[in-house]
Amino acid sequence: MKALIYLVVIVGLVPIQSVFLPHISLWGVKPDLGLVAVCLIGLIAGELDGLLMGLALGWAMSLFSAQDLISAVVLKGAVGFVAGLAGRQVVYLSPVVLVAGLLVVSCLAGLVTPFVLTLSVQQDWWWALRTVVLPQACLDALIGGLIYSIMWSRWNIEQLMSESRM
Repeated sequence: MKALIYLVVIVGLVPIQSVFLPHISLWGVKPDLGLVAVCLIGLIAGELDGLLMGLALGWAMSLFSAQDLISAVVLKGAVGFVAGLAGRQVVYLSPVVLVAGLLVVSCLAGLVTPFVLTLSVQQDWWWALRTVVLPQACLDALIGGLIYSIMWSRWNIEQLMSESRM
C-alpha cells in the first residue's frame, strides 16, 4: 500500500511541477513541491523512506526540468534522510516548527545552485539570495506548513508516524 502511495506521489507531482507550476509563479519563483513532499515523507515515514523517495523523486523531476541530475538526486535524497532523522528525534512536531525547518532546508537547498553555477558580476550571492532563494524558501515553507497542518488536524500524526516506522 505504501509503495502505491509513493508511486502516485511521484506520478502526480512530476507533471504538476514541470507542466503547471512554470505558468504559476509568485514573486517570480515557483515552489519546489518535490522538496516539500520529500520532507513530509521523511518526517512521517522515516529516514529510509525519505531517502528512497528523495532519490526517486529527484531523478524523476530532473528528467523533466533543467536541473542537474546528480544535484537533484543527491539533494532530495539527503533532505529526505535528514528529515527522517529529525522526525525520529522530535517528540512533538507542530506546524510552526515544520515551517521553520522547511524554511531553513529550502534556503540551504536553494543556495546549492548559485554555489555550483558561476554567477556574473550583476548576479552575485546576495542577488540570488534576495530574489530567488528566500522567496522560494518562504513559498515552500508556506505550502509545507499548510499541508502538514491539514494532515495534523485530520489525523493523529504521532500515531501515523509510529505506525509507519514499524
